[in-house]
Amino acid sequence: MAGSGRLALGTLPVPGWVRGSGPAVLSRLRDAAVVRPGFLSAAEEETLSRELEPELRRRRYEYDHWDAAIHGFRETEKSRWSEASRAILQRVQAAAFSSGQTLLSPVHVLDLEPRGYIKPHVDSIKFCGATIAGLSLLSPSVMRLVHTQEPGEWLELLLEPGSLYILRGSARYDFSHEILRDEESFFGERRVPRRRRISVICRSLPEGMGPGELGQPPPAC
Repeated sequence: MAGSGRLALGTLPVPGWVRGSGPAVLSRLRDAAVVRPGFLSAAEEETLSRELEPELRRRRYEYDHWDAAIHGFRETEKSRWSEASRAILQRVQAAAFSSGQTLLSPVHVLDLEPRGYIKPHVDSIKFCGATIAGLSLLSPSVMRLVHTQEPGEWLELLLEPGSLYILRGSARYDFSHEILRDEESFFGERRVPRRRRISVICRSLPEGMGPGELGQPPPAC
């Protein structure tokens, strides 16, 4: 099981960033759970962090969530971006979403304190469509995906600062995902210390739904 962090594992085509319970799940999720390390330059990461900091600083860290999925977090929804940040988000859209997908607006921004974490969950189809893409800022972290019906099938993604992760299709619907708390944060034998982490998350619109039809806050990612 993923929690042991001590199994001999294969890798996807990007060695060192994705590990899983066996060749079958690695093959199955080859295009459904993707990590693109170094997607952002250091300057681009700084651009996003600097733009987000004033808004986040006005909020307090919270220790419960409307669906009990997040602990030690603050979050915001952001529609207005600087020209430089808009260019980054357009790159995310081009890299992660098909031409036929409409993105949810605003963009979800989630700030986890060093002790914060995201519990296993599957994002509701009421709130987002078939694709989720997130930029990781400030701290490395480990995202774990576990099959909802077969818990022996799992995948772990190493998300370093400046990386982009993409979840689509089976990874989106058939697997829960979580961000491990600091004391559990291992990627195989490698310890991945958790510090404060900001994620900038883009989602496709649920199929058949208009942009103004969402009635509740978005889930965690």
